Amino acid sequence: MPRVLYIEVSPRKAVSASSAAAKSFLDGISEVSGVTVDTLDLWGANLPEFDGAMIDAKYARLAGRTLDEREAKAWQRITMIVDRLKAADVLVIATPMWNFGIPYKLKHWIDLITQPGLTFSFNPASGYAPLLDPKPVVVILASAGDYRRERSRGRPDLASPYLLEALKFIGLTEVTIVPVAPTVGSQLETAAALDNAKSALASLVANFKRYAA
Repeated sequence: MPRVLYIEVSPRKAVSASSAAAKSFLDGISEVSGVTVDTLDLWGANLPEFDGAMIDAKYARLAGRTLDEREAKAWQRITMIVDRLKAADVLVIATPMWNFGIPYKLKHWIDLITQPGLTFSFNPASGYAPLLDPKPVVVILASAGDYRRERSRGRPDLASPYLLEALKFIGLTEVTIVPVAPTVGSQLETAAALDNAKSALASLVANFKRYAA
């Protein structure tokens, strides 16, 4: 049965534009028989710090060295997080843009899942290669400015290119970014932004239903 991993990034919950747009998408795909949604709330999750034994284990893997007991225990926690991603048929990330980029909680999760032997491989002769199987990824990106055509009042969108490259690095290349923008302005503008996002997501729901059939 199709399994969706939903990464909820915004801490604003009920008043979050990205979460509201995501809800419309998840409500739509929930109509497909057998679909399950695994929600990872990054503000409620107890994600481990990527330091100490964890980072030692990563470099041990890159060097081809056997992990010691301390590193192996830390690596097991990393593996569980990656396995949760691998178990999904579809990945949905709903995030706001913070200071032109992504919130640190999302960066934390990406740092945890980007691991040698789990989501990418490294060979000194040939370089890096992704290890994850392709799967549809929907990124719902809410921003105060409207970046759909160009920079917003001279401000850059660093979130979209980063997410595309970070996901591509581990093998997730089927990425669709749906903007919710602007989230700051008149009520008419912000309501239209959310409606536009929901309309774009409704089209993706139709595609998902064909994918899951």
